[in-house]
Order: sequence, then structure tokens, then C-alpha cells
Amino acid sequence: ARTARQGASAYLKIADGCNAPCAFCAIPLIKGPAASRPVEEIVEDAAGLVLDGAKEIILIAQDTTAYGRDRGERDALPDLFQAMLSRIDSVAPDLAAEGLPWLRLMYAYPGHVSARLIDAMASDRRICAYLDLPLQHAHPDVLRRMKRPAKIKRTRRLIADLRQAMPDIALRTSFILGYPGETEGEFETLLDFMSRMRFDRVGGFLYSPEEGTPAAALPGAVPEEVKEDRLERLMALQQRISLDLNQNQVGRTLDVLVEGQGDDLSVGRSYRDAPEIDGLVLIPGGVPLGEIVPVRITGAMEYDLVGEVIEKN
Repeated sequence: ARTARQGASAYLKIADGCNAPCAFCAIPLIKGPAASRPVEEIVEDAAGLVLDGAKEIILIAQDTTAYGRDRGERDALPDLFQAMLSRIDSVAPDLAAEGLPWLRLMYAYPGHVSARLIDAMASDRRICAYLDLPLQHAHPDVLRRMKRPAKIKRTRRLIADLRQAMPDIALRTSFILGYPGETEGEFETLLDFMSRMRFDRVGGFLYSPEEGTPAAALPGAVPEEVKEDRLERLMALQQRISLDLNQNQVGRTLDVLVEGQGDDLSVGRSYRDAPEIDGLVLIPGGVPLGEIVPVRITGAMEYDLVGEVIEKN
């Protein structure tokens, strides 16, 4: 399906397949090479979703930042943003609301995030200051075995550039634990990288071989109990970082998209959280579903925030 609705949010696929050479991944074998959808199709899908009441559109692909590369366009995502938002502006007079409050980008390949893309994200308030940047590891040797970008200095610079352009950006990443040959020292390098980078959101995954991939033939299998121990240590570190970063939100006012209710409690998300994978904002009382409301943050937990609606004058 090209689109999928989930309450007031909608997923919009911009491409399928993948050209990345990651040694652990079977997606290119299953889905084939990357194929970007035509701009016109995506733009019309986006306009239709907004007319249908979507408050958030989430752009997805195996690698969203590779959009257009299969057609010889090296940096097509900023142009796609502009075309989508211009078309949404043109249908906005038909809407009671302002058009599209949130446009979110998922699954960005670190080597494909351009300065122009960063500028496009920073220059339009509708594009969420949020980026999912799956890095998979932080030790150059492990990354080379994974056939992933292994220049960690370049990754650090990218993160610094994103934060300089968008000081409030929420960065999500994911790491694979127990990749073949991963030593304790390589894992500790990953923990040190996490401590320094302080990502807002981190997902940890235990490596498991996928048939037909180069990684499945690598020597140096890591025992399951070692993988699980490393995952526990990684997530314990991330919980401390996440709690600290969430506590920094206390006192701020965030716009929250309300998605659930029950027991005199409303539940939603701010721009800092993608659906189903990130945290929530808990709001005492009943707030209409599908509305975006200003919420003053009053409390913080490891993954979730608590707040109260600010009544509009």
C-alpha cells in the first residue's frame, strides 16, 4: 500500500527496495533495487491525506534519503518536501485547519543526509525537527564488516550539523548487538559513542543471521547470553540518557497530538516522538482525539512525559 492511516497520522511510502550494501540485510534480496515513486503521485497522495484529515504525514522507505537516486537525482528529498508542502498549501483553503501541521522523515541513511536536506528541515516549521538515523554501530571495524559507512568522524559531524541547524531536534538511532566478531572492546566503543552523542531515542537489536546475506557466512558468532548482556547494558545506559533529556523538557510547552483516552487520562505525542516506537505525553483529563494541543510539561520519566493542557485565550 502507498499510504496507511493510523488515527490522525498517516504513513506515505516514497520508494521501495534498497541499493545499500549492508551485509546483514536481506531487503535487497526480497524487494529488489530501490525504485522511487514519481513526485506527482506522492504529492497527490499527500494532498489527499490532508484533505482526509491527517495531521501528520510520515514519509517512509527502506532509505528515504536515497529518494530519487535511482533516477540520477542525488539530492531530491528537499525538492519533494517543497512540492508536497506547496500542493498542501493549495488545498488548505478547502480545510477548516491550517493544512498539515507535521511532516516527519524516517529511515535516513547517514551518508545521504545532505546540507541542503538539513536546511530544508530547519527552514519549515511543518517539517518535524526529528530524524531517525539508523547507525547500527559506532566502531569502524564492525561497520566495515557490516558494509556500512565507517567514518565515525563524519557521523559525529553530521550529528553536530543537525543540532546546530535545529537545536531542539530529536534524534533516534538503532544499534545491532552481537554482530559476528564483535569484541567487548568494540562494544565498549559503542557505549562511549552513545554517552558522547546522547541520542534522544535508541533501539537495540540482537543480531540474527538472515539467509543469503554476506553476514550469515561470517565467522566469530557471538554467544546469545553475551548478546543479551550487551543489550541490557546498552539500554540501561540509554535509559539514563533519556531520563536526563526528558527532564530537560520540564517547563517547556510542546504541541501534542492526542491519540488515546482512558481513566481520565489522555495520551499523545509531541514532534519528538514517532508513533509506536517512541515515547508518549500523558495528560490528565479528557482531550479530543486527533487534536493538537499545547501542553506544558510538568514531569518526566525514562521514556514518557507528563503535562497539562494550556487553555488557549
